[in-house]
Amino acid sequence: MSNADLLQIEPLELQFPFELKKQISCSMRLFNKTDNFVAFKVKTTNPKKYCVRPNTGVVAPHSTCDVIVTMQAQKEAPPDMQCRDKFLLQSVVVSPGSSAKDITAEMFSKDSGNQVDECKLRVTYVPPQQPPSPVREGSEEGSSPRASVSDNGTVDQTFEFNNMSKGLFEQQESSLEAKSLISRLTEEKRSAIQQNNKLQQELEALRRKSGGGVPITYVIVVCLIGILLGYLWKRT
Repeated sequence: MSNADLLQIEPLELQFPFELKKQISCSMRLFNKTDNFVAFKVKTTNPKKYCVRPNTGVVAPHSTCDVIVTMQAQKEAPPDMQCRDKFLLQSVVVSPGSSAKDITAEMFSKDSGNQVDECKLRVTYVPPQQPPSPVREGSEEGSSPRASVSDNGTVDQTFEFNNMSKGLFEQQESSLEAKSLISRLTEEKRSAIQQNNKLQQELEALRRKSGGGVPITYVIVVCLIGILLGYLWKRT
């Protein structure tokens, strides 16, 4: 901020985000810290390149004025992105109630006897702002899915809701498959137990008929059924 006696100027360096073939604007604010009406005038070393609005005016006591500086579209970039253009802001005390139409060139002449404050401003080029990178609507390996972001910066709630619904559906589907598998295994186990009981009853009947002797074939069958029951028991 300038320490001029009449007007404070912010900023003291005009920064333009340079882009080829595009008009670029920046602003500066003038603050009248005195109890007087202060007239100002803005000059530049390259008037064909810049448009200043307003380039003259009057700032009332303890008030502000915004000045817009527009750089015309440039066909080529300067070497090393350096700019040698300068601006000069002159200010002088005027009569109370003065307006822009009362301003004359003689007011800012030092030969007029007026106290003329001057402040020089530099011009610099800065890189243009890059647009925000789009948010990927998927999840990379090892990371959780992220909700998409709309143009105004808000989270896409529809996307997030769809992800939650999909997750709940998958959980319910897995739960139904597990319940179906358990039910099938339980039914197989019950059927095997019933078959085993039936074979044991037949073996007991054969034992009575044969006087205690049991054919080797039935023993093998009983062993196989016992192994099958043990396997089914471990799976459930």
